[in-house]
Amino acid sequence: MPRTFARKFSAAALAGAASLALGACASIPGANVAPGSPITAEEQQVGAQYHEQFVAEFGGEMTGPYARYVEQVGSNIALQSGLASRPDAFEVTLLNSSVNNAFAVPGGYVYATRQLVNLMNNEAELAAVLGHEVGHVAARHSARRQQAAQRNQLLGLLGTIIGGAVLGSPELAQLSQQGAQALTLSYSRSQELEADQLGVQYLNRAGYDPNAMATLLASLAAQNQLDAQLQGRQNATIPEWASTHPDPASRVRNAQQLAAGGTGRLNRETFLQRIDGMIYGDDPEQGVIEGRQFIHPILRFTFTAPQGTYMVNGTRAVSINGDSGRAQLTLGQYNGDLGAYVQNVFNAIGGDQQQIRPQSIQRTTVNGLPAAYGTARVNNGQQQVDVTVFAYEFANDRAYHFQAITPAGQAGNFNSLYQSFRPISAAEAGSVVPRRIDIVTAGRSDTVATMARRMAYDNGQEARFRVLNGLGSGDRVVPGQQYKIVVRSN
Repeated sequence: MPRTFARKFSAAALAGAASLALGACASIPGANVAPGSPITAEEQQVGAQYHEQFVAEFGGEMTGPYARYVEQVGSNIALQSGLASRPDAFEVTLLNSSVNNAFAVPGGYVYATRQLVNLMNNEAELAAVLGHEVGHVAARHSARRQQAAQRNQLLGLLGTIIGGAVLGSPELAQLSQQGAQALTLSYSRSQELEADQLGVQYLNRAGYDPNAMATLLASLAAQNQLDAQLQGRQNATIPEWASTHPDPASRVRNAQQLAAGGTGRLNRETFLQRIDGMIYGDDPEQGVIEGRQFIHPILRFTFTAPQGTYMVNGTRAVSINGDSGRAQLTLGQYNGDLGAYVQNVFNAIGGDQQQIRPQSIQRTTVNGLPAAYGTARVNNGQQQVDVTVFAYEFANDRAYHFQAITPAGQAGNFNSLYQSFRPISAAEAGSVVPRRIDIVTAGRSDTVATMARRMAYDNGQEARFRVLNGLGSGDRVVPGQQYKIVVRSN
């Protein structure tokens, strides 16, 4: 079974495993190590212990030329930190994820997603992101966050293991417990700025243009804003004092100040050649979001999200979010009894904190599939909500289910979603073609508009093209220069 659903991990279980492993140590790995000192054997052991779990959690490890290129750039920038004397001391991994992010783990483990790499426009920007993550490792931010968490009892341990993401990530946020307050949040913001500063230092030492840190951060902020607009959701600005990451605009300005007067190589053409053909967006092996439809050509099913919602394709589940409520599709262990399956999902939702039992479990058939569902009224501590589990028997040994939360009395908000789940034919599965990066050269008569029309989307073509290529609203394409477009290609 493809890794998207077969290798799902329980965030709570993973956090618990981390607590047991690190809590047993006499001290926090790296807590007594001076920033910038070589990586210790204890830190390396911690990183190695959780490497495979993190890789699986974020889509799996990519191999081949793309991965080797990212590893080469990352290993070179890591040497500038002084943490190690040989390139292979750091484990740099390219993740097969459609989320824009990068993070680090103690012991020299650095990760970047292919989607974030696709957003970059030169090798210096790639070095900037990887240098930022190496900076987290060099400054022992994980150990310092763990010390703060122990003092304040605010953060889950897994959240302290992961080095800061580039601009914050919903997927990473799901892995850590909520409730951090001002002291810890302020501390985390300072860490992000410190990692930016170290990353700029490493860029200078390696001979890259240090301004790449600012241009990459600007592109990432623009992409986050564009995603919000395309999904029809409010991209509300979070006050800096309430965010674990600095405000994007202030962080870009800070990076510009750090790089002021600096020059160096960008290696733009080399970078573009190296990423040509990389999958952009969802990998069909992990399922694809097309507008309001999710289709999984390998697992052979599809469903349609209700109007006014947007979807996020994660490793463990597909999330459907909107003002009407939130839902997720995933799978669980199935022994042939749908009723027991539904109740087991309710048990897992409640966990040790609260026993959740639906008023009843009803059986039905949806698009030829045996199905069962139930709804329970729950007090979430602030208000009454309805929790619904709707499950389908897909095969003798496989079941999928939606789990949804809606305001009390509005459990029917997702009825259209539940009724849309269906198997797909081989022909329908075969029609799913991935999107890929295609490097093209602008001709004499080309404009942003003509280039954008080649983007494999039916909406927001020009905005997508500008963000993908780091172009501002007034920037024009330059004849003879290479640009990225997104095309359909197997």
